[in-house]
Amino acid sequence: MTIAPIPDPITPAEISPEIREASSWNLADADPPQNRQTGTLYVVGTPIGNLEDMTFRAVRILQEVDAIAAEDTRHTARLLQHFQITTRQLSYHQHNRTKQTPQLIDRLQRGESIAVVTDAGMPGISDPGGDLVAACVAAGIPVVPIPGVSASITALSVSGLESDRFTFDGFLPTKPKPRRLQLEALARETRTTILYEAPHRLGQTLTDLQRVCGADRPIAIGRELTKHYEEIWRGSLADAVELYRTRKPKGEYTLTIAGACPAETPTLSETELKLELQRLIAEEGLSRSQACQQLAQHTQQSRRELYQLAIELDVELNVEVECDR
Repeated sequence: MTIAPIPDPITPAEISPEIREASSWNLADADPPQNRQTGTLYVVGTPIGNLEDMTFRAVRILQEVDAIAAEDTRHTARLLQHFQITTRQLSYHQHNRTKQTPQLIDRLQRGESIAVVTDAGMPGISDPGGDLVAACVAAGIPVVPIPGVSASITALSVSGLESDRFTFDGFLPTKPKPRRLQLEALARETRTTILYEAPHRLGQTLTDLQRVCGADRPIAIGRELTKHYEEIWRGSLADAVELYRTRKPKGEYTLTIAGACPAETPTLSETELKLELQRLIAEEGLSRSQACQQLAQHTQQSRRELYQLAIELDVELNVEVECDR
């Protein structure tokens, strides 16, 4: 797990234009020739702090592949040295993925097998790797998961909160408007929510969560999971805010927040729903689809029902304009 926020996972259809343009392969004709054997991309999970969590299978795969695409080659070098793995590394991270993805695809199509790893945890989960996996899927290259530790599931398993239904939101946005919208959606989410947070932003995030979710909402805070100074704290958001007023945050944090009670999700009339849709479109600058998606997260209405109301709203507004003339 890294501290820097990473963009949401993408689908093959959402591969960045830069990667498409830089690539030597054509997505419209991505299947390799029948007479050429492609390699395999292995998505390898690595420990999030305790080297004893490394699996036998992960060690074997890292020994057998032709190359390891690592988020930080210096960090991964220590892991490889510990397990006496001599496979050559190459750098693959958020800032060079546009250049590296086509080159890795080319090597895979020529029959090489490559493992992608991050500094800790599973690649692509709030870490680099999603672009490469999507590009391989689009190119018809086999992708094999080698499961390992994940901070989100580790934290959830010991949180004491509902674990049958949960959602993972990674890092909250840092820009004010997207952050506010996501916090509002989180406040109404009935499933348990898992977040990652950096130590220098922890205090503000806890304050924001208390403001939108209420002082009594239960939370579990996992710090330095699986490491020597691992700590799991459980209590209310109000208690968490008070705790970190006097305690300096250190290390990496995983927050597990209880979901809202169903009764906390408001039931709005059709007129109220239309007024809220109108506000989101006119004042927030959202598209019709975005407004419906956001409102669906805040209410008990489905996106389809809200989209139909948005269409009716457009008709009503057009009729009013014509009458005014």
